[in-house]
Amino acid sequence: MKGKIAELLNEVENFNADNQEQIEAFRIKILGSKGVLKDLFADFKIVPNEQKKEVGQLINELKEKAQEKINELKSNLITTNDKVDDIDLSRPGYPTPLGSRHPISLVRKEIIDIFSRIGFTVSEGPEIEDDWHNFSALNFPPEHPARDMQDTFFVKSDDKEMALRTHTSSVQVRIMENSKPPIRTLSPGRVYRNEAISARAHCFFHQVEGLYIAEKVSFADLKQTLLYFAKEMFGEKTEIRLRPSYFPFTEPSAEMDVSCSVCNSKGCNVCKYTGFLEILGCGMVDPSVLENCGIDSKKYSGFAFGMGVERIAMLKYKVNDLRLYSEGDIRFLEQFKSAF
Repeated sequence: MKGKIAELLNEVENFNADNQEQIEAFRIKILGSKGVLKDLFADFKIVPNEQKKEVGQLINELKEKAQEKINELKSNLITTNDKVDDIDLSRPGYPTPLGSRHPISLVRKEIIDIFSRIGFTVSEGPEIEDDWHNFSALNFPPEHPARDMQDTFFVKSDDKEMALRTHTSSVQVRIMENSKPPIRTLSPGRVYRNEAISARAHCFFHQVEGLYIAEKVSFADLKQTLLYFAKEMFGEKTEIRLRPSYFPFTEPSAEMDVSCSVCNSKGCNVCKYTGFLEILGCGMVDPSVLENCGIDSKKYSGFAFGMGVERIAMLKYKVNDLRLYSEGDIRFLEQFKSAF
């Protein structure tokens, strides 16, 4: 039997083939279900016990070498048939479709770039916040409507009351607690509110909030900062207006409108036919908020502002329905490739 195996090993070593059919015929002869290898395993039971180890090793060697030979011949056949002359090297490559940044990401980056030119740094914080950082430290009394389930998504917790943050002001509280003035920071991030979804509102959106605390900061500093931002973002001819408002964490407070670029101030459904669109709230940081965060309100003052990135993007790209930003429609997103 050892002599027969030696002959087969020699046959395997000297075998050659010019096409796939010859290789397949050789495989069937040696390794097939009715091949010589199966016959050898059938005869193995009559081999004397003292020779079984040696014969078994020879049979395994035959199987391995036959498989290696078949793989080698197949590889050589593929290489031989792959003729370079058949390839037109002057043809262009296959087109590779390129993605683009989301319009919200583009606008968020542009806002950060504008404020970074005047010294603002970026700070971030958790999206699930406790009551202190999201409400109490910012002068939201226990009975404030924003604490109601109609406005806030609360999260079950065994330790304390938690919620999906309703604004990135919570990040500003963390910065004030752990930093000393002067403070000049931006807090971009996603926020959540339990609101009806429409062309002008969504249950989640993106904010960028700014905070500046130092000695002798005034409302005039706030106005000039925001006017600079509006002209950098929307163009030199952009007009702004500040209207008195109320926020628990600023006093005095205001809302800022910019001239609507969607309709060029002529009136549309986005600006409610007023020619102006509200883009942010702002004001001087309430002294009690400073004290809550361990900052001396008699020595320091500051201003804060917050804007929705989706609203800015609506004006920037003249989009009249902010639901488009989260629907994932490739036809809509492809329009922003040039802005990448």
